[in-house]
Amino acid sequence: MAYPLRYALADLALALSRAAADPAEVRSTAARAAADMIGDGAGVQLLRDDGHYEQIAYHHLEDSRSGPLARALNRAGQAPDDEYSTTLAASRRPIVLAGDSAAALATPEHGITAAVMCPVIVDNTYAGYLILTRHTPDAFYSTPEVELARDIAGELSLAVAGARAQERLRAAEERYRRVLETIPEGVLQLDPEGVATYANEPIGVVLGMPRSELIGVSLRGFLDNVGQKELDRRIVECKQGRSTVGATRMMRADGSRRSVRMSMMPVRDDNGEFGGVLCMITDTTDHIDARGLKRQLDHLRRLDSLGQLIGGLSHDFNNLMTVVAGSADMILSQTEEGSSQHALAKDIMDAVSTGRTLTHQLLAFGRSEGNRPEVIPIPDLLTDVQSLFSRTLGERIGLDLTFGPDVWPVKAERGPLEQALVNLAANARDAMLHGGMVRVAATNEVVEPGQLAEGAPNGKLVHLVVTDTGVGMEEEIRKRALEPFFTTRPTAAGLGLATTAGIVQNLGGHIELESRPRIGTTVHIYLPAAEEQKQPAGEGKTRSAVIGRVLIVEDQPDVAQLVQRLIAPAGYEIAVATDALTAVTQVASGARPDLLITDVVMPTMTGPELAGALRTHQPDLPVLYMSGYTAASLGPQLHLDENSMLLEKPFTRSTLLGAIRSLCGPQPNPAGSGTGG
Repeated sequence: MAYPLRYALADLALALSRAAADPAEVRSTAARAAADMIGDGAGVQLLRDDGHYEQIAYHHLEDSRSGPLARALNRAGQAPDDEYSTTLAASRRPIVLAGDSAAALATPEHGITAAVMCPVIVDNTYAGYLILTRHTPDAFYSTPEVELARDIAGELSLAVAGARAQERLRAAEERYRRVLETIPEGVLQLDPEGVATYANEPIGVVLGMPRSELIGVSLRGFLDNVGQKELDRRIVECKQGRSTVGATRMMRADGSRRSVRMSMMPVRDDNGEFGGVLCMITDTTDHIDARGLKRQLDHLRRLDSLGQLIGGLSHDFNNLMTVVAGSADMILSQTEEGSSQHALAKDIMDAVSTGRTLTHQLLAFGRSEGNRPEVIPIPDLLTDVQSLFSRTLGERIGLDLTFGPDVWPVKAERGPLEQALVNLAANARDAMLHGGMVRVAATNEVVEPGQLAEGAPNGKLVHLVVTDTGVGMEEEIRKRALEPFFTTRPTAAGLGLATTAGIVQNLGGHIELESRPRIGTTVHIYLPAAEEQKQPAGEGKTRSAVIGRVLIVEDQPDVAQLVQRLIAPAGYEIAVATDALTAVTQVASGARPDLLITDVVMPTMTGPELAGALRTHQPDLPVLYMSGYTAASLGPQLHLDENSMLLEKPFTRSTLLGAIRSLCGPQPNPAGSGTGG
């Protein structure tokens, strides 16, 4: 009898080991085995991790009785604080019940006449019990049967311990897997030759390949020659038991490159021998790019602040030069030609004219977006920027301008176009540190569709060519030279050529680069030629009525006084206000000027706002705006209708009176016939 029982217990142990991955299957297998080997019914009632009993697994040889008895004996959710549980936990020995004590385990209709409860001990801790029940009158369990039940409980204890160990192992492995899969760093395990044996998801993103395809691939394939040598050195250090950390560049599957930080640690096998390397790879490309972008943005902020400063200074300087120019013009008109005073006044006027050109160029660089294009003759443009070119290039670089008088004009904002050309001069200068030559040429070209690159304009184009004799560019650099923030100089912002390209494209033009190392660079700019310039609405308009009353509004008293002095000899009746609110009060009180001359930028109310307020009383009131800013610099702040004009500071008496005549018609008396004031 011993051999069959031994075989049965061995079969049970095997069955339990096979079911170890499923705790419910372990309980069910043990219950069935106990019922089959000892007879009648058997159940397994184990504790959950929270210390309370879980669902019982119960089996009876008569299947119809399994369900009702399982419900009757089930203690799911209860704590092990009853008499039987505490006795089993303390004694660790079976409890044998018969008669009334056995019947008390369930209700009378279940007819339990004998029972055995064997403790299940896992890791030296009470984990539940195996229960056997019989239902025939005067039933009992013999000593061998109790010992067999105890042996079955022992096998169950081993199986539960193994199942829980496997569960803990699976949980630990799952946590480890989740850590590896969710950390932002890429993880590679390499064999001693540098071939990947494990890869997590983030490293697949870094290298641009599915991680499944990385297994069996050498890390050397993602490194250049220098990186491969560095990898060999680091593997040797890991073999010697040292961990290494360093930065390198890796090439992705699509050919792009990423900057990474690579940490490498040695991995030992079960025998303590070197089994490979664990690599943690952090993509630092965005961090490095962000640092570079921050430097570039800081540079842009400084440029923007400088632009605002230049704009403000130029505006104030134009106000001062307006007084100088107006005063010199009055001296010029009141002195005899050929006299020393006349010559000095003329020199002042010439200097003011030069200063006006310079400040307007500075305003063009420091202004905000204006969107006020004008028809620009190319000869005038290149002549005006020649001095800016010379100052940008310096004394060691020669400048050659070539253009004919018949070059077509273009329609553009003068400031941005001048900026584009000066940017090209600055790039040429930086390419000729030891001197050289810059040549600028302008010609007319009629371009057929498709003759230039896709998207380029065609028809009548002005072709501007800027050539330098600098170091030139490699083809790879030339292709990227127009990209924003791309630069080969660590101290540069990489915005010069990109800004030029943006300006040209906004004008509907096209830009191309030619460059050869050690020979130089040529920039081709194609701009659509402007149509014949039409006279703007409101200009050249004549009026039958002669104006007599003029209201001057200027927050700078010296400029207001000068304007009054310049127009008073023409016979106007003049009122002056140094703030806009005073002017509004005068008109609201009944004053009716024939012309408003006002500054554009004023502290309490802008010129256009003042004009709008006065036109509620006089809808047809002509407005002559004055400003130290150019029209393009003022942008949307100033809207000129057919009954308004802008006169840019500094101006002379003749330009001021001419603007009044152009806007309003004849003066009340011939110029100069009135008294000064």
